[in-house]
Amino acid sequence: MKIKILIVDDEPLLIKGMRYGLSEEYDIDEDEAVRKAKSKEYDIIILDLMLPKKDGFEVCKEVRTFSQVPIIMLTAKGEDMTKIMGLEFGADDYMTKPFNLLELKARINAILRRTKKVEENSVASEFEIGEFKINTLGRKITRNGEDINLTGKEFDLFLFLATNKNKVFSREALLEKIWGYDYYGDLRTVDVHVRRLREKIEDNSSNPKYILTKWGAGYYFKYN
Repeated sequence: MKIKILIVDDEPLLIKGMRYGLSEEYDIDEDEAVRKAKSKEYDIIILDLMLPKKDGFEVCKEVRTFSQVPIIMLTAKGEDMTKIMGLEFGADDYMTKPFNLLELKARINAILRRTKKVEENSVASEFEIGEFKINTLGRKITRNGEDINLTGKEFDLFLFLATNKNKVFSREALLEKIWGYDYYGDLRTVDVHVRRLREKIEDNSSNPKYILTKWGAGYYFKYN
């Protein structure tokens, strides 16, 4: 069964190139992201930031209200702040235009491998760590019975740190472990995801008690 991808972009030549480069391996839809994401199951969404009606931030935010499908956001060269904002709005990854189709395929495959690996290799489909209950098949987390709405990468990051409790991982190591390939992007990608995760799981994100920073070394999940 082919992987289903939704491409959201208003550049015909770029869409044509992606269809040509990906169509033999993936089924591809185009445009109307929110409506299509609600009506069909996709494995991944490729979302351009600059769209004629709604920008990619708004589309990403809307999709995140009902779906945790992985999203790769496309940004213009040099727009560092927009990359960070894309992650803040719930994107899992970003690529800068122009990009190499082989790299895009590598990132798509890495995200999908990571998702499959989490589902296949977990010790149990459902288990508890302190106040948290983790369902690896449904990729859901609850804390004291309340659902926590995480993106795909936030879930992967939480699961990795929580199942390696009290072990410190550098940002470089987390990029390799969570993103699953030799990542050439900004190390702030990890910082953004950690900050968003803290905002969702901690009582006080500015004074966290679960995901902690070991200055000069990295991040770890504290559990006694």
